[in-house]
Amino acid sequence: MIEQYVLGLQEIDETQLAVVGGKGAHLGGLSRIEGIRVPAGFCITTDAFRRMMAQAPSIDDQLDRLSHLDPDDQEAIRALSAEIRQTLEGVMIPEDVAVAVTDALAGLGDQAAYAVRSSATAEDLPTASFAGQQDTYLNVAGPAAILQHVSRCWASLFTERAVTYRLRNGVDHRTVHMAVVVQRMVFPDASGILFTADPITGNRKVAAVDAGFGLGEALVSGLVNPDVFKVRDGEVVAKAIAAKRRAISALPTGGTQEVAIDPHRHEQPALTDAQVVRLVQLGRRIEAHFGRPQDIEWCLADDEFQIVQSRPITTLFPIPETGDAENRVYLSVGHQQMMTDAMKPLGISVWQLTAMAPMHEAGGRLFVDATRQLASPAGRAGFLDLIGRGDPLTRDAVETVLERGDFIPTVPDTPGGPPPTRGASAAVETDPSIVAGLIERSEASIATLRREIRTKTGPALFDFLLEAFAEHKRVLTDPLNLPAIMAGMKATWWLNDKLQEWLGEKNAADTLTLSAPDNVTSEMGLALLDVADVIRPYPEVVAFLQGVENEDFLDELPKLPGGTEARDAIDAYLDRYGMRCVGEIDITRPRWRERPTTLVPVILDNVRNFEPGAAERRFEHGRQEAQKKEREVLTRLRALSDGEQKADETKRMIDQVRAFIGYREYPKYNIISRYFVYKQALMEEAERLVQADVLPEKEDIFYLTFPELHDVARTNQADHRIIQERKDAFQSYHALTPPRVLTSDGEALAGAYRRDDVPPGALIGLPVSAGTIEGRARVILDMAQADLEAGDILVTAHTDPSWSPLFVGIAGLVTEVGGLMTHGAVIAREYGLPAVVGVMDATRLIRDGQRIRVHGTDGYIEILP
Repeated sequence: MIEQYVLGLQEIDETQLAVVGGKGAHLGGLSRIEGIRVPAGFCITTDAFRRMMAQAPSIDDQLDRLSHLDPDDQEAIRALSAEIRQTLEGVMIPEDVAVAVTDALAGLGDQAAYAVRSSATAEDLPTASFAGQQDTYLNVAGPAAILQHVSRCWASLFTERAVTYRLRNGVDHRTVHMAVVVQRMVFPDASGILFTADPITGNRKVAAVDAGFGLGEALVSGLVNPDVFKVRDGEVVAKAIAAKRRAISALPTGGTQEVAIDPHRHEQPALTDAQVVRLVQLGRRIEAHFGRPQDIEWCLADDEFQIVQSRPITTLFPIPETGDAENRVYLSVGHQQMMTDAMKPLGISVWQLTAMAPMHEAGGRLFVDATRQLASPAGRAGFLDLIGRGDPLTRDAVETVLERGDFIPTVPDTPGGPPPTRGASAAVETDPSIVAGLIERSEASIATLRREIRTKTGPALFDFLLEAFAEHKRVLTDPLNLPAIMAGMKATWWLNDKLQEWLGEKNAADTLTLSAPDNVTSEMGLALLDVADVIRPYPEVVAFLQGVENEDFLDELPKLPGGTEARDAIDAYLDRYGMRCVGEIDITRPRWRERPTTLVPVILDNVRNFEPGAAERRFEHGRQEAQKKEREVLTRLRALSDGEQKADETKRMIDQVRAFIGYREYPKYNIISRYFVYKQALMEEAERLVQADVLPEKEDIFYLTFPELHDVARTNQADHRIIQERKDAFQSYHALTPPRVLTSDGEALAGAYRRDDVPPGALIGLPVSAGTIEGRARVILDMAQADLEAGDILVTAHTDPSWSPLFVGIAGLVTEVGGLMTHGAVIAREYGLPAVVGVMDATRLIRDGQRIRVHGTDGYIEILP
């Protein structure tokens, strides 16, 4: 293979990333777009970089040392990266490379001024922008100076900032190479950045332009505030003109300088409205070429725009694909399910196939389309009330869209009435046998599933699973299932509303629901206290568990005194609850039965923090507190006007909430139980595909959809390129924050609490479990890393049912995601824990170890001195 050290921009396209780096590839693509002017230039390829690296002494040893550094050890990174840069800048550019560069310069004018810019192979990618991680040099004149700055660009691959970025993002230093772009210098009247989508809201129909006088480095460096223009449908819809007192301009002798702007130009726009609109039109052409929104650097000279860089905007949340241009409003499923992490393709696919409503994927998350419910005048109010009771932030975000008036067209209600909201259901009698029957039918269905799936393999397994998914839905559509769920929820709402109205008491239902029967999730937390009771008397078992690292530790336990009892207790717990895990709606997540070490820290906390019999005492105490609260409420009501009638109504609702609120948790348990059966069968099929050399790893099936995996099982052929692309995409989705509400324009809305009744500096959230508690905040993002003491307050992003075992050992709860009836809120009330959920950025604003006060009745948190 003949090495090429220099390529003209016209010879380059976007496919040559490995040769010319991200910036070079994008500039080559830009050069091919009709009507887009790009300053003339060339790219010094990665072949030249590798040629130079081969001559660098000790570089292999330095890169080995670099790869083992902690990304948080800034002092070590600073020292070693400086050492590497010094090494590379000391390497003489190979003669054949230097000749190729000077020949290219001669063709463009070797005494002209140039911009010399780094272009790394991990820069300006669709999934990760490395903007600003390497160096750019402006107004460089003469071959010798340009070659010197090429060496500096190569060395800038190892700036402290670039090294840290790669370490944090898992990019191997040896896999990244540096090309260098050399372009004729533009001496602009104005310059700046064009975003073809609004970088703040994500709206794809709004473009944003930042503009200032002179070279764009004044904006990039923060020397001046830019003029900001917003453009929609070919019209400037908003603008803010900054006071621009300084600019950066080119020096005649090379380099740049900071200069003062004439006072009469301070308030003058850097661009006219007509120029802004023309620039956005060019941006739309560039966006269409690259197929996604772009962050574009531009210059204006002699009323002509020249484009000096374009890269994808990597921070935008993707939009669900629908195949039409209709306006739509999507609600996040993850916020309802208390799991906003990215899901793998198989997890998304199985959830879609088993869900009771159509769901749309974007950014590794699932969304439901709420447009139809919001378009109906009669149905809208009830729908907003339902989502508002669950999560006021989601309701506020939806109302922000509705207030615009024209985004969702109103459609006439059909003669049969508005489409029913999810909350619509027939009333049920307060009959405990209803819940018992639902659970019995569900367990019988799962037993049949386990029995019948054992003999299925290959394509027959997938045919069987499609039938199982239909049965899955049939169980969930049992005529009594939704009425039973809603009965408990509606009784809770009724009690809270009426008892505040009649007695002035907030959230009275929180105490009335303590230790409600049939709550499989709260039972799961208490059952782990019973496991701790079995283990506590055996110090050798406790010591062994403190050092456990391998997942086969259960097999080792019988070798210890008391180990057989401990193993049997943990095994029995896993038989009942081992299908659960953090993020359990994603079938690809490792279950507790697959990774039992997850539970060990919680068991050890329970051994240390509780006395024997704590589970029974705790449940009985909650039951007695609920009975005491019931007597108190009814006595107070009877003293009111119409008191007997109010007391009778309230008694009926208390009986209903006690009968049904525990069942709220059971359908999810049923779903996850079935998921584990599906997963075990699929993993056996994955093992067959590995043994047949169809797949290199069993976990590769996680990056295929269910239909795709069905095809692989049928054909014994897999597209490894698609699997790798999906792995890369999944990694990129981790950096995205899913919005509660997303529109088809790409606008991401988080909602806001519109309250003025909290102390200054307090963090506002949704009150979901009454009481006030003060204690040490433990900010925990991974349940397996939990180390809790009695009285601690758990602060985390979200808690699905798998977090419930931690709840028995804490004094309060704060989460970033959640609603009144999400799992964490229900269990917090069951255990009597003051809890506030939906606290935006709680894990960032509250430091681990800080003392905080949680106001679970009023919905805010105070950070104490």
